[in-house]
Amino acid sequence: MAKLDPVQFAREVRQEVGRVTWPSRKETLVTTGLVLALSALAAVFFLVVDQLIQIVMRWVFGIG
Repeated sequence: MAKLDPVQFAREVRQEVGRVTWPSRKETLVTTGLVLALSALAAVFFLVVDQLIQIVMRWVFGIG
């Protein structure tokens, strides 16, 4: 069974964090902007599709 050593664990964590390639501020802003834009685009797309389905269902069932 492995021995638990909190000091060794903290040392290994620091080493791993040092190996991480962090994105630059510009990369983070560009990626965030793309996520927000694509989320808005998807919201508009699903709004339009939902409205079209609603219109078709009203026409099919003669409601409204």
